Amino acid sequence: MSIITFELATLQDAEELTAIMKKTFDEEAAKWLPNKDVVDYNIQPPGYSSLEVTKYMIEELKYYKIMYRDEIIGGIIVTVSGQSYGRIDRVFVNPVYQGKGVGSKAIGFIEKEFPHVRAWDLETSSRQLNNHLFYEKMGYKTTFGTEDEFCYVKHIEKKAENLLKDKDLSMIQYENCNLSSTECYQVNLEGSAISNSNVSRLHVSNCNLSDSKFQNINYRNTLFADLNLSESKMRFVTLGGVQFLDTTLGDGGNSVSFERCDLKGSNISNCDLRNVEIAESDVTGMKINNIPVDKLLKAYDLVNK
Repeated sequence: MSIITFELATLQDAEELTAIMKKTFDEEAAKWLPNKDVVDYNIQPPGYSSLEVTKYMIEELKYYKIMYRDEIIGGIIVTVSGQSYGRIDRVFVNPVYQGKGVGSKAIGFIEKEFPHVRAWDLETSSRQLNNHLFYEKMGYKTTFGTEDEFCYVKHIEKKAENLLKDKDLSMIQYENCNLSSTECYQVNLEGSAISNSNVSRLHVSNCNLSDSKFQNINYRNTLFADLNLSESKMRFVTLGGVQFLDTTLGDGGNSVSFERCDLKGSNISNCDLRNVEIAESDVTGMKINNIPVDKLLKAYDLVNK
């Protein structure tokens, strides 16, 4: 297939791209997951069939649609951090067009589209043996493997100025230093502390921040997306203007707790609120489906007298 092109996806493409992604990953699941009880998020990534997730990725990531003549036949989604490091989040091709070199063209296109990137990362299921052969053919090397997941990286030799590599810089203290536009890749910062510093416009992607603490920080106009915040705690947080979109409780289903929070003027719509409890709270002016809650409570009291 020689007439393959790539274009940045738009929101008008979201529905069609979602349908193609769902078809692609569902067929992969049928092939590699005969046991329907097995969950594999590399074969069926979270939100792969969600229109809203597709819209998010189009708006916030680099999402390219793969075109055969005038037809969308797939997509490739990447995250580029800084100038030198990128991650291939998802690549999918309509099963009708698989085995024709489309995937190879997509990987090649991305590498040319971001010529400054020196390392590309990706993950794939340990079950998808054809993916392992494909990525190795494309020059990717295994960096990590378990019974569920394999991680790959491709290093592209490029001249890099001011590069510190394979150095032990632990226990160093930086004070009143200019580290603007610094890029970190595969760096161990465990136990590090950043205090009284300007880290505005920081881009953190594909990192492990478990058991971390963020205190007394200005997060205005910040995007938090595609995160796992289960079992986390937020205290004395100002949420004015914050939006929670397409958010779930995860597989564990542990409930969210709001205590001593000022949520006046908030809007909750199109949400699953089954078994939600509100106690000892001021519900003045609160409405459910445009019905004042205080009137509902008065009616309840009358019926139960």
